[in-house]
Amino acid sequence: MIFRKAPHRCGNEVRHQIGLRRCVGALAVMLMAALMPAIVSAAECPARREPNIPPPDSIATRDTPIAKGFNIDTYKRQLTKYQDSGNYNADIAAVIVDATRYVEGRVEQVRWPAVVLDIDETSLSNWDNLKADDFGFIEDGPCSLQAKMACGFNEWINKAIAPPIEPTLKFFQFVRDRNVAVFFITGRREKQRRATLWNLDRAGFTSWAGVATRPDDQHGSIVPFKSGERDKVAEKYTILANIGDQDSDLEDLKGKSAECSFKLPNPYYFIP
Repeated sequence: MIFRKAPHRCGNEVRHQIGLRRCVGALAVMLMAALMPAIVSAAECPARREPNIPPPDSIATRDTPIAKGFNIDTYKRQLTKYQDSGNYNADIAAVIVDATRYVEGRVEQVRWPAVVLDIDETSLSNWDNLKADDFGFIEDGPCSLQAKMACGFNEWINKAIAPPIEPTLKFFQFVRDRNVAVFFITGRREKQRRATLWNLDRAGFTSWAGVATRPDDQHGSIVPFKSGERDKVAEKYTILANIGDQDSDLEDLKGKSAECSFKLPNPYYFIP
């Protein structure tokens, strides 16, 4: 409106002080308009953190030496110490602090804020299953959780007893207190949906906005499924944070769906 009422253009023909003031005012408005997107846009995402896995020498003792060079037994002992020492949980907590700070700084600046969480090794811990199977993957079979007995992963899921990953649970509660919608997107199958919902509820993850489970007949890379489900969320919400333990949890196929992605440590297994 100021521009339409001004009788002068901002050029060499402007000679009067009132004309100069109008030009200066117009320039100030245009400058503020140019800067506005930078003010309300997302802040820079935190740098990715790397896991602090204990070095091989740290697990060697006189009675239990380590092999020279890479050895699977040595690596298993490193991973066990990583878990038992508390370093694993501390590394998760550090990433969650980054995510919390980011969301806290953005939540009041968007209309429909949301976060996306993976489930396994992000929200729920499968450590008891991993330990029982000596870091192997046994898909079927019983899971008694008795000493020196294997634990079938499907039966483990059906038990719905996986404990929460505490830093993630606290993050969940933090964002829900601020009316941020939380969506779980998991590689768990549709046939495991009921047990998964029971487990989330038992673990303290309640009042979420949605849980997406993978179709039973879908195979291959998990990326198309997870990326597609995030795209659905992004149609209505601004996804401030996407958190997962696998790179495939964070990869997008149709452009960036979340403002920031946060990779939790998982040196135990890999999902493409």
